[in-house]
Amino acid sequence: MAGSLPLHAYFEGKIVPYSDAHIGVATHGLNYGTAVFGGLRGYWNDEQQKLFVFRPQDHFRRLLNSAKMMCMDIGQTPASLTQITLELLQADNYHRDIYIRPLIYKADEGIGVRLHDLRDELTIFAIPFDRYVKNDTNAHVTVSSWRRVDDNTIPARGKISGAYASSALAKTDANRAGFDEALLLDQAGHVVEGSAMNVFMLRDGVLITPPVTDNILEGITRRSIMELAQNELGLKIVERSIDRSEVFICEEFFMTGTAAQLTAVTKVDFRPIGAGVMGPVTSRLRELFEDAVHARLPSYTHWNVAVP
Repeated sequence: MAGSLPLHAYFEGKIVPYSDAHIGVATHGLNYGTAVFGGLRGYWNDEQQKLFVFRPQDHFRRLLNSAKMMCMDIGQTPASLTQITLELLQADNYHRDIYIRPLIYKADEGIGVRLHDLRDELTIFAIPFDRYVKNDTNAHVTVSSWRRVDDNTIPARGKISGAYASSALAKTDANRAGFDEALLLDQAGHVVEGSAMNVFMLRDGVLITPPVTDNILEGITRRSIMELAQNELGLKIVERSIDRSEVFICEEFFMTGTAAQLTAVTKVDFRPIGAGVMGPVTSRLRELFEDAVHARLPSYTHWNVAVP
């Protein structure tokens, strides 16, 4: 929820009131973007009166891989980070859907751009959270003039804080021009991502998404949707590059991400996708995903970790 502040934070090795979690203005991660982050969601199941964290160990495995790329070591494992998160959420005691933000950052204060010989710190906080894209059933997007960061410039498969300046440029330009979101091309001109989402299109009954070698983030929601589409809907999944003009003539198009969940795109640069409304495959995948994250799909409850 916009404007909400966290109640607590895991900060410098312990859970503290959020107001006690401070860093200095000379902190390296703030000045140079030398930080990596993750994004997880917790979903409140009203029937069970429980809060479920969605695929935490998968998210923390990716976070630690991002840290490795940035020469960071915090001495944690996916299991230990999951436990810290559960303890934090016990302290917060939210009875609603939330967003969880872990951040590993270069914590030394001073001037000098580098990655080595710097202290690494971890913080985690959670806030109430609903929809990321307000118009998530009928989004109108535009192809951005800003290109997706190349993996040989900044690791694309890591969630590197500094890299998201590119996403911010694309998102702000799109929003100020009246669009809900932006689509980013890679240096070869292929459609690869939204400003902070993976993308899928349906053509001739086949679900197509860019491969992980096309400078995309290896999304956890992306993987979840691929599994649901294949197992529950029997769809063929193809990972290949997507040309810009293909998007204009596909039957359905949607974006996925922890924050965005599954956002239906019905118009790209004033051209309707399919019939110009959310298609049946997108609609069904939204329903399946909603059930899965709320621990209502028995075959996928291994994705859900309950807060004690």
